[in-house]
Amino acid sequence: MISRVTLIAILALTAACSGSSELDEKRDEARDYYRSTNTLIEADDEILDLSGPAASTEDRPAPNPNRNAYFGDLHVHTAQSFDAVAFGTTASPGDAYRYAQGEAIQHPGGFEVQLAQPLDFYAVTDHGMFLGLISEAADTSTKFSQYELSQPYHDINEEVDGGLLDLGSRNNVFSNFIADVVRALLDGTVGEDELNDITSSAWQETIAAADEAYRPGSFTTFAGYEFTSSTAEREALHRNVIFRGTERLPALPFTKLNSMNPEGLWGWMDMMRDRGVESLAIPHNSNGSNGAMFMFTDWSGTPIDQEYADLRLRNEPLVEITQAKGTSETHPMLSKNDEWAGFEIFPYRTATTIDSDPPGSYVRDAWQRGLALQERGGGNPYKFGVIGSSDTHTGAASLQEDNYFGKIGAMDDSAEKRGSIPASWLYGTMVSMAADDMVVDVEGNSYLDFAGYHYWGASGIAGVWAEENTREAIYDALRRKETFATSGTRIKVRFFASYDLSEDQLDQPELVRSLYENGVTMGGSLRPSGDRAPAFLTWAMADPNTARLQRVQVIKGWLENGEHREQVYDVACSDGLSVDPETHRCPDNGARVNLEDCSITAGVGASELKTVWRDPNFVAGQEAFYYVRVLENPVCRWSTWDALRAGYAPRQDLPTTIQERAWSSPIWYSSSNASNTFAR
Repeated sequence: MISRVTLIAILALTAACSGSSELDEKRDEARDYYRSTNTLIEADDEILDLSGPAASTEDRPAPNPNRNAYFGDLHVHTAQSFDAVAFGTTASPGDAYRYAQGEAIQHPGGFEVQLAQPLDFYAVTDHGMFLGLISEAADTSTKFSQYELSQPYHDINEEVDGGLLDLGSRNNVFSNFIADVVRALLDGTVGEDELNDITSSAWQETIAAADEAYRPGSFTTFAGYEFTSSTAEREALHRNVIFRGTERLPALPFTKLNSMNPEGLWGWMDMMRDRGVESLAIPHNSNGSNGAMFMFTDWSGTPIDQEYADLRLRNEPLVEITQAKGTSETHPMLSKNDEWAGFEIFPYRTATTIDSDPPGSYVRDAWQRGLALQERGGGNPYKFGVIGSSDTHTGAASLQEDNYFGKIGAMDDSAEKRGSIPASWLYGTMVSMAADDMVVDVEGNSYLDFAGYHYWGASGIAGVWAEENTREAIYDALRRKETFATSGTRIKVRFFASYDLSEDQLDQPELVRSLYENGVTMGGSLRPSGDRAPAFLTWAMADPNTARLQRVQVIKGWLENGEHREQVYDVACSDGLSVDPETHRCPDNGARVNLEDCSITAGVGASELKTVWRDPNFVAGQEAFYYVRVLENPVCRWSTWDALRAGYAPRQDLPTTIQERAWSSPIWYSSSNASNTFAR
């Protein structure tokens, strides 16, 4: 029998998750308009001439012509983002940069979080749309806070208790804030100029925080923001825009309010580039795009042509292949012969529980589509490299399986909220009565299911090979696509192709220098040379603080009679094992995980795997792409750590272990556009 107190709490929670029908109707109308209208506010073309970062007086290492590996995160949200504030985040851009350098900061859940080791570079990329606006609404001393639309958001983070009533209220903030502002714009309550002034002020604070934290030679920051667009069908088309420097920048970010069509963003970037403002955009969460991210047509439905391919590739040389909301490398439906294709799959469209269709949503499929478009004469808009990043909404990237603290603040700050341990009777009862689709039964246990948090992961990291740790060197590495991604660990991976590479060069001290001179590295294109077959150098170095390496793979994609083909080749095995020439697989190296305490098999795996590989099925002149995937020995997934620490068995419908991994950008074997860069 439900107690009176529990019943009152259920009614209160239900009320927190609902509102007045008249207001709800107005909000629904505003949402429909927002989701279906291409331009709500005309773009601003003003440019700020700024002083940039202060001149550094610190000594820094000499540039390395053979380049160093640097690790970072180019997708970070703070209290300048409306949704992060709704989740209880109070961290500023400055706090985020302190965290990246190894300092502890406060999490919305009331505890401190800290990286196990600092990162080399970081970019705060708050949502450009309504940047800083919800903080103005929350601060009762501001003019904007006096509007009626702001009243529900007053002092929202004065107290963050994280209880169910608090979560219900915060969910309303996340759902309603955009609709309330759009409604106020449409009825004239709030003017465009006032919104732009608030956004401009927040943008300049973001830039100033990046400049203040920048330490050339030891820690690099970038000015950036997120362009957060979707189709009317809720198909995510999100991108992060990263600027090379801060001396000359747009006065306002170009956002979904200016154009929901990404082609509008690219045109604006071109215009800004012509005026001395260099930037690049990095799409993310293609897995949640329902196929809209990597289509065969443009926004209007017209088949992609060379002009579109040039426009897109000029502005989007990279894609985010992994992050907290899932990995977008490939999907078991698309890669049926890849045993590792099901890694950290998030099955929904972003910020919904609507299924996302895999074709056109995953990176390997996009590379295949690019080959097909090129074969048809339409150019290849999908010739991009890869990075990973976190998409944290607390200012703090959560990158460790054994210390996972979630992505969205108070909403997923505990194992119970994340759905990795059974819900308490009180929480389970209250949530199921208020919203029965938010509780799922697994093997007789009830788990909270808040928008698929149990699918999320402790990922990811961007890796670059650059001469030094400066904005110029790291940005140029991003631009030329000499980049790689990891699922959260610090695996280093190098990948070269050359016609003049042999096995006896592997241990030569001049190996890397000679390959830069006589080959191409990840992100580049190798032109055919008659009937000659290239050789590939794969070189992976383990993170000394995580599990050791199990294997290195090369994944090839090509077209055959117009059909997509792919093959996964193991090319280097740990523990002295050899690849089976028939199956192209390494033998089992015996690495196991003890699910009673998450201990792992000692003494197996490699700290380094390095080899020269040749494609056994090479066809001269056949356009193809090759990229490297590196797998660590298995470890406990974060959800297993959650369960064991709370005294429960791991949830039966979730993977108990994962293999952390790294991905290189591809090398294309191609007669088309052999350049690493794309000049206008």
